[in-house]
Amino acid sequence: MTEDAPPTAGPGTWIGFIAMAVGMFMAILDIQIVASSLPDIQTALGITTNLTSWIQTAYLMAEVVAIPLTGFLARCLSTRFLFVGAVVGFTAASLACALSHGFAALVVWRVIQGFCGGAIIPCVFAAVFLLFPPRLHDRATMIAGALAMLAPTLGPSLGGWITESLSWHWLFLINLPPGIAVAALSGALIAIDRPNWQLLRRLDYASLVLLAAFLAMLELALKQAPDLGWLSEPALAMLAFCAATGTATVVRCLRRRDPIVDVRAFADRNFALGCGFSFVLGMGLYGATYLMPLFLGYIRQHSPLEIGAVMIVTGAAQLVCAPLTAWAEKFLDRRWLTAFGFGLFGVGLGLSGFETYATDFDEMLWPQLVRGSALMLCILPVTTIALGSLPAARVGNASGLFNLMRNLGGAIALALIDTVLEQRTPVHADRLVARLLAGDPAAARFVGLSTERFTGVPIGPIDQATREFVQPLVERAAMVASFNDAWLLLAVLVGLSLLAVPLFRRPS
Repeated sequence: MTEDAPPTAGPGTWIGFIAMAVGMFMAILDIQIVASSLPDIQTALGITTNLTSWIQTAYLMAEVVAIPLTGFLARCLSTRFLFVGAVVGFTAASLACALSHGFAALVVWRVIQGFCGGAIIPCVFAAVFLLFPPRLHDRATMIAGALAMLAPTLGPSLGGWITESLSWHWLFLINLPPGIAVAALSGALIAIDRPNWQLLRRLDYASLVLLAAFLAMLELALKQAPDLGWLSEPALAMLAFCAATGTATVVRCLRRRDPIVDVRAFADRNFALGCGFSFVLGMGLYGATYLMPLFLGYIRQHSPLEIGAVMIVTGAAQLVCAPLTAWAEKFLDRRWLTAFGFGLFGVGLGLSGFETYATDFDEMLWPQLVRGSALMLCILPVTTIALGSLPAARVGNASGLFNLMRNLGGAIALALIDTVLEQRTPVHADRLVARLLAGDPAAARFVGLSTERFTGVPIGPIDQATREFVQPLVERAAMVASFNDAWLLLAVLVGLSLLAVPLFRRPS
């Protein structure tokens, strides 16, 4: 059980904590709403598609570097001053992004915005266990978890509305009012710990450089490898660099008295397993929120606003089930709640693995309801198991590592999905062509052709006009089949995580 937790929490503490959770919601939401408007930003700045992707990559690379540093920075500055400073920096960088008139300036400010956003997220989950007594942990975790999981779901909808109703500048300007309010409320109402400026004198700058290089290069490798090929020389060089810097970082942190990241926390079995489940949750969550808009945009040709309207179902289901999950956590073993949640989440992912070119809102309804119902069951008990038994002095660092694992899981899932879509689509196209030539009616239906000519008998040679008519239909169907492969891969990976549930030590 976390030490030094207060015996109770007054209204001011709750208001301050909710303000912190809203700040985290802003940081996570920013990634999704900007993603939906990248084409508009590309047109406005007159840049190529390859350069446009760096608007997102810059944010993600800075965020993933900041998250594990949060524990050390919180010990130096105190959790309150770190959080308020990060919110102020995030808000100011948002304003600078909106005012940027060139690509270089926008990327620089996105780096600052991403670093500040990455520092916000672990502070909130650490505050759950530092601000509240154990009996209130489930309620506070529910608030933080609901907003953390809701942001990726609402992002496409909100981003689509802003894109169609306003200009891309408002993707950043909307952060200003809540940012100012969050900074003021959290600064006035939250008091968790005291700063220890002496730690800055003992800062291991070599570890800092190694950690930043490792995480930034890992994010870059995961982004580039699907296009370059995992066995290409550049990809292998980046992965080798990651292995070298990552190993060096761990070795230095183990040797330091005040390490920049306390990797010894992984010696706690429940924390290590909890991080593993956080990693898997990141794969499923970010993988799903990547696949759905991609399918609806490329296959169904929906606008960003229409995509958001379809995806809102997951968020609605999540909000409805969040209080039920918090209630269940009081009476049931968190280990088996975790098993049920991840099992249900895996089923929801698997249900999406049988889509056709005609799949739309109605067909996506039940898979989304299942996934949305499972999300809080995935995050609430695991968070409590992973962080709830650690002493207060270690919660800040542990929260950073816990959240880092979720982000890394998402990054790896996106790389796997891109690899599946890149490599499996041509394979499916060749197989569909072979089946069509063999007269397979099931293949004809999947492609979108009339089955009159497909009776199980080879149809013989076809003319050029027919080839030109059928080719785009085959390509579309092959892409759909690749999407299904990606969905099923995510479902299998989430399902395999259930094997680790019995390894959890029973929480005290």
